[in-house]
Amino acid sequence: MTRPAPKEISAIAAVAGLPVSAEVATRIANSIGPAFEGFAAVAGTLPFDLEPATFVVVQAGKVSK
Repeated sequence: MTRPAPKEISAIAAVAGLPVSAEVATRIANSIGPAFEGFAAVAGTLPFDLEPATFVVVQAGKVSK
């Protein structure tokens, strides 16, 4: 999980059907970038990264076998 660049933001927005200008893509990248950097240390280590539907089960400590 790396900080998205404006080019990536533009591509994602276009696929979602909401194309944005280069200026808007840059503002979005700058605003969400710190969140990506903050989670970089634990990226891929949290249970809900793999399967969001099981997050509540894992959080509650209940695992069915």
